[in-house]
Amino acid sequence: MLKIHQLFLRTFILIFSAILITLTIVTYFWSKNIYINQIEKNLVQNIDTFSIVVKDIEDIDTIIKDLKAQINLRVTIIDEKGNVIAESDKDKNLMENHSNREEVLQAKDFGVGKAIRFSDSINKELLYIAKKVTINKNIYFIRMADYTDIIADNFVRLTAQIFAFITFFLIIGFLATYFISLKIKKETDSILNFLTELSNKKPTYLIKSRYTVEFYKITRLLNKVALKISKKEKQKAKQTAKLKIANRQKDEIISALSHEFKNPIAIISGYSETILNDDDMPIIMKEKFLNKIHSNANKMSHIIDKLRLTLKLEEGKQELLLGPCPIKNILDDIIPDLKEKYKNRELIIIGEDINLKVDETLISMAISNLIENALKYSEDEVSIELTKNSIIIKDKGIGMQEKELEKIKNKFYRVSNNGWNNSLGLGLFIVQSILSLHNFKLEIYSEFDKGSEFIIKY
Repeated sequence: MLKIHQLFLRTFILIFSAILITLTIVTYFWSKNIYINQIEKNLVQNIDTFSIVVKDIEDIDTIIKDLKAQINLRVTIIDEKGNVIAESDKDKNLMENHSNREEVLQAKDFGVGKAIRFSDSINKELLYIAKKVTINKNIYFIRMADYTDIIADNFVRLTAQIFAFITFFLIIGFLATYFISLKIKKETDSILNFLTELSNKKPTYLIKSRYTVEFYKITRLLNKVALKISKKEKQKAKQTAKLKIANRQKDEIISALSHEFKNPIAIISGYSETILNDDDMPIIMKEKFLNKIHSNANKMSHIIDKLRLTLKLEEGKQELLLGPCPIKNILDDIIPDLKEKYKNRELIIIGEDINLKVDETLISMAISNLIENALKYSEDEVSIELTKNSIIIKDKGIGMQEKELEKIKNKFYRVSNNGWNNSLGLGLFIVQSILSLHNFKLEIYSEFDKGSEFIIKY
């Protein structure tokens, strides 16, 4: 299978060869015909001139000899009966009657006759032109002849010149075609290399061509295709990255759920097995074990409720039961339980009480989450400041890095750096969702190793 430039070049070589041969043949016969016609016209003109000059037939032999020397043509004068009365190249007395010669017969009928034949008298082929003329009221035939070998030699030179001229221009055309084919090869090779890179999804450059309109349009389309493929690859890479993150989060969630459920299940299983196997267990110890079982069952139930609440909040199915509620009342309900859990920790309330129209249960859950996070990740006191337009929960704990601040509100996002480990990663997501339902806003400010501020703006 040929390459395009090879096919292009071979086709043009064949076309040029065909043109050269055809032009040579046509030129040969065309120029030969023109040349013979021109010789005929010249002979006729010479005969006309000679017939005007000759006034007397008496001294015709001398005149013919002089004419032969001047124009190098064979001259013959024939009378009406066909007898040769003058001849430039041979003795007229040795020549036979010419009344039956083809050119003489044509001259008798048409005034001018023509013939090409081999002359036995001089052993050469000649072109004969005969014309009927009247000299001193007598009819004669003046015949002039040119040697065909001279005609052939002249024609060969003419043909060679024409052939050289045509060949020169065909060679120029061939060279132009050859260089065009090389340029086309370069353009097609460039396109093929680009397509090869494109097929490997690694185009490292934009292809350009201004050689022809077609190549320009092709390269523009290829660049558009490459750009679309590149965008799709980037989208695919992003989706792959998101899937990897999602899979990692899924693994982390499963791990977190396993961790969250493992301890309560182990406690429930261990204490229940002990109760079942010890019939003589004291009532006080049995009640203690049952309380442990109940407490851990509630803990598991709380985790499940948190997951269900997350789904409801995400799908917008959680209903609000709005009503006026003093925030200090909510804090009074939350703080004792938190102090019980985080003993020897101080919670400071700053500011005057404020009344908000909220869903008391949900807001209580949000505030409780934020305060517990502050207690969990700090060792100093935690302050809760109430203002006209915000609730500020401030700690002096380990803080968070700036890159974690926006992500911390996302569902299932668990900060693994700086000692953070926010359980299932649902706490702040739930807080953010609850506040959004109330058209409130959560702002977080944190500085590594100095603490964090969680601000509910309403």
